[in-house]
Amino acid sequence: MRLLLFLTAAALCAAGPTLRAADETPPRIPLWPEGVPDQKTDAAPDVETADHVSAVHTPTLTYFPAPAGQDGGAAVIVCPGGGYLRLSWTKEGTEIARWFNSLGVSAFVLRYRAVEYGHPAPVRDVTQAVRFVRAHAEHYRLRPDRIGVLGFSAGGHLASCAATMWDDPVARTGGALDAVSARPDFALLIYPVITMKDPFAHAGSRERLLGVSPTPEMIEALSTETRVNAQTPPVFLMATMEDKTVPVENSLMFYQALRRSGVAAEMHLYQSGPHGVGLRPGHIAATEWPKAAEAWMRLNGWLAPD
Repeated sequence: MRLLLFLTAAALCAAGPTLRAADETPPRIPLWPEGVPDQKTDAAPDVETADHVSAVHTPTLTYFPAPAGQDGGAAVIVCPGGGYLRLSWTKEGTEIARWFNSLGVSAFVLRYRAVEYGHPAPVRDVTQAVRFVRAHAEHYRLRPDRIGVLGFSAGGHLASCAATMWDDPVARTGGALDAVSARPDFALLIYPVITMKDPFAHAGSRERLLGVSPTPEMIEALSTETRVNAQTPPVFLMATMEDKTVPVENSLMFYQALRRSGVAAEMHLYQSGPHGVGLRPGHIAATEWPKAAEAWMRLNGWLAPD
């Protein structure tokens, strides 16, 4: 306990002010204030456009607190998609964070390392994010047993890594926060990349994460349907049969693995809808997934009572 209190104080001092008024710019919190593990010597600032972030060398969490008095103590770490090439920062990041805020859930949007580093950097970033938020739960008015992850597409693969590899040695760096559990309490995987195996792998994500010629052992290890066990947290899955980018079989395989392991899960498959629908309104059933996700979170007690 003394170690955790020390870590909390030290990291908060490094991160600076973290609570904000609703109209202020969301603060960006350094994920590795003690130094990014294996950071490249030519590390440069992130490349930012209106809607995307790429070339991340210094991972951060952007904090969107739930409105005071409306929160139920839950938080979600949001992993935007982008094929491990870039991050869909607006559509699958900040828009999702504000949607969670509308439900009384705080959100932390993760800027994680991708193609410039490959495995294991993204896994270390997401598990560090879970540890950081849990270690600072009291400061952010959160409950440490209500810390979830959500990911889209390749970000869904990363969120599934958090749900299945949280206790893997590769997720540790020897830092002080390794003492804090990295297991998320729940996970939402939206049109996720899951397998690295042909014929259903998303080839671009696999190459950027594992390189041009990954070994069979690496392909197996990062196919997260093979990593599910009884300690995997409850999972919400959404995908469409029309998705031409990430085949629906990715979600099917993960759901089947969850069922075999006796893990609570809910899956919504839609006949139509392209990859990357996000929260954008439309006239297809797939755009209704946020209502299903809200109902699932409410069923499991992660939202404040009405």
